[in-house]
Amino acid sequence: MTFTPDFVYEAQPMRVVLRAGAAVTATAGEAERLGLRRLLVVCGARGKDTAQAVADSLGPALAGLHDEARMHVPVEVADRAVEVALAAGADGCVAVGGGSAIGLGKAIALRTGLPLIAVPSTYAGSEMTPVWGLTEDGVKRTGRDRAVLPRSVVYDPELTLSLPVPLSVTSGINAIAHAVEALYAPDTSPIVSLMAQEGVRAMARALPDVAADPASLDARGRALYGAWLCGSCLGGTTMGLHHKLCHVLGGTFGLPHAETHTVVLPYALAYNAPAAPDAADAVARALGGAADAPTALWELAGGLGAPRSLAELGLTEADLTVAADQITGQPYANPREVTTEGVLGVLRAAYEGAAPGTI
Repeated sequence: MTFTPDFVYEAQPMRVVLRAGAAVTATAGEAERLGLRRLLVVCGARGKDTAQAVADSLGPALAGLHDEARMHVPVEVADRAVEVALAAGADGCVAVGGGSAIGLGKAIALRTGLPLIAVPSTYAGSEMTPVWGLTEDGVKRTGRDRAVLPRSVVYDPELTLSLPVPLSVTSGINAIAHAVEALYAPDTSPIVSLMAQEGVRAMARALPDVAADPASLDARGRALYGAWLCGSCLGGTTMGLHHKLCHVLGGTFGLPHAETHTVVLPYALAYNAPAAPDAADAVARALGGAADAPTALWELAGGLGAPRSLAELGLTEADLTVAADQITGQPYANPREVTTEGVLGVLRAAYEGAAPGTI
């Protein structure tokens, strides 16, 4: 990407711990460093066993375990979690799990001001951003508030060993999407560009190794490193068409988060590439010098067995027009003009799942 000496970059005030075993050996120390004495641990039902181990490591600082996190953070789920945190007298929150758990932790932080510690078990990268999301009446609202930014993030490769390969792949490509959009964001910078390219490179190399040997702590650790960098890029820039597409497809139609990002990414980049050639070239370099970045992303996902079409995820052809209307209903930053016709082209291509080509 061409260097320009005219930019603003603001580093996120966050502490990161990355090492095997850190979830149960470092989380209590991070809480103590922050002066927290009554911590509510939040997680989803499927991640309760892992969260229980983290909760047990807190000892007398544990205020309770709440396991009702759900995808896209329905507002009623957030309301209930806030009630639980207040009733427990919590002075902080520990979110253990993937984007749903961390999203719920952010909702608690947003509503109460309680400091958040994130212990991610996927590669989604939400833990590195001040972005929150809540879904109400089929519409997902998002915003940015530094109050939801975790004070500490504890990355533990051991925590991701139980993450099935298919979800590891889609979660990792979800992280790559954050870096890709950061490269053409209106508030990008040379620093973000460096992090984005390294994040894409690290994740794209780690995912095949995770798929080949799911028990490899080395591969899992490199994937977490990539997720950290990619999430940091999202945390420091403005989201564009790709994320808007995924928020609507998830919030309105209930499509699974990571899988939706994986399917949409090549087509969103193909749409924006003519207006952001430097960004597309940077992605291609990070993918090992690929000839065409959208195609390389599509091949990476498909080669690792990830879904390639929105139809596979349950979207119907009739949904495409409804989604396009929602996506174009509000203005937002994007390098190429967002039109109903253009969005429908992206959605149709993603619905069919063929190689991206020109959109």
